[in-house]
Amino acid sequence: MKEYIQRDLESKLNKYLKLPQIIAILGPRRSGKTTLLLNLKEKLEKVNYLTFEDQKILDLFDQDIENFCRVYLEPFNYLLIDEFHYSKKGGRNLKYIFDFYKNKKVIISGSSTADITVKVSKYLVGRLITFNLLPFSFSEFLRAQDKRIFFIYQKLKEDISKKKKLKISQPILARLNHFLEEYLIFGGYPEVVLNKDKEIKITFLNNIYNLYFLKEVRDILGLIDDYKLKLLIKSLSLQMGNLIQYQELSNFSDFSVLAVKKYLNFLEKTFISFLIRPFFTNKRRELVKNPKVYFFDTGFRNAVIDNFSSLKNRQDIGVLLENFSALSLLHQEKKINFWRTKSKAEVDFVIEKNNKIIPIEIKTKLLQSKLTPSFLSFIKKYRPKEAYIYSLNYLDKIKVNQTKVYFLPVVLI
Repeated sequence: MKEYIQRDLESKLNKYLKLPQIIAILGPRRSGKTTLLLNLKEKLEKVNYLTFEDQKILDLFDQDIENFCRVYLEPFNYLLIDEFHYSKKGGRNLKYIFDFYKNKKVIISGSSTADITVKVSKYLVGRLITFNLLPFSFSEFLRAQDKRIFFIYQKLKEDISKKKKLKISQPILARLNHFLEEYLIFGGYPEVVLNKDKEIKITFLNNIYNLYFLKEVRDILGLIDDYKLKLLIKSLSLQMGNLIQYQELSNFSDFSVLAVKKYLNFLEKTFISFLIRPFFTNKRRELVKNPKVYFFDTGFRNAVIDNFSSLKNRQDIGVLLENFSALSLLHQEKKINFWRTKSKAEVDFVIEKNNKIIPIEIKTKLLQSKLTPSFLSFIKKYRPKEAYIYSLNYLDKIKVNQTKVYFLPVVLI
C-alpha cells in the first residue's frame, strides 16, 4: 500500500469538524478526494463512508431518504459521501438530514462546483461550507517526493514571510529547481506524482483528460458535440498566460462568442482553467477588461498540447513559470489580478494583502537587479511598500523610492 501524503486542506477541515454545517470537498477527478475521505474515516470514530457510484445506495438516498438515514446514518457519528454530484435530490435531502439529525456530521465530495452549486447550495444557505481539493500544490508535491527537501522548503518560506535574510545554497536551489521542472511538466495529480515512470505519467494524464470528457462534459454538461470544447481547451492551452481574445477563441472552436464565455465558466467550475481579471482603480485610464487564462494543472495542459519535453527544449518556459506562480498564489488563497494600461505597460500579478497592493513580476533568468519600465511605472503610480521579482536563480533586495523590491527564486513564491 502506498504511503498516504498529507494534504494542506486537512488542517482546515479539522477546525470545522465540530461545527454543525455540512462540509463539501470539491475538486477535479483524480485530485485525491476519495483518498482524503478514506483517511478521515481512519482518524474519526463511528464513521460511515459511502460512494454514490454505488447505484443501490444512490437510489435509496434519492427515493427514500428516511430509510437511507436509518440504515446509513443513525448508527454513526459521521457520514462521508463520495461522488455526491450523482444525486438528483442532493440539496433537498441534505437539508432533511441537517434539520433532523443535528448531532450528525456530514461530509460530501464532488468533482464539479457547477453541479454541487445547483443541486445543493439553494437548499443549504448558511448550512454548507465548501473547500477545494486541487491536484498537489508544490508544497504537497515536495512532501510526496522528498521529505528532507520539503522541510528545508518550509523553513525558507517561513523566513521569507518573516522578512528574514534569505540564505539558500546553490545545491539546495538546484534541487528545488529540479523538482520544479518535474512539477511544471507533469503537474500535481497525485497518481501522476507518485509514479516515477515517464511513460506511465503521460498515460495517466491522458486518461485524466479522457475521463473529464466522459464524466464532466457528457454526464454533467450533456454536451454532445464535445469536439468543440476540445478545440476550445486546446486553444486556451496555447494562449496560457495571455489575454483572452473571445473572437479568436470563437473562430478556433466554432462556438459563438456567447458560448465561449459560457464554457469558460464551465471550465473554471470543473477545475480545468481559471481566469485572472485586470487590476484597476481608475476604470477610465486602465481600460483592459479581458482576463488572462491559466490552468489548474500544467500536466493536464501539457497533455492537451502533447508536449512533455524538458524545459531546456521548450519555448513556453516563461508562461509555465507564470502559470506556476498564479497557481501558487491561488493555493495561498490570495486575491490575484494583473495590471495593464492603455499604453501596454504590464505587471504579471497584483495581489492585495491587508489593504496593501503588492506587484509581482515573473522572469525566467536574471543576472542583475534591474526593473522593467512597466514595473517601475507601477511603483511610481501606486507606491507599494514592497514588490517582488521572481526568477529561477536570482536573489537580492533593493529600494526604489520607498518601495522595497525583493528578488527571489520562483520556487519560493
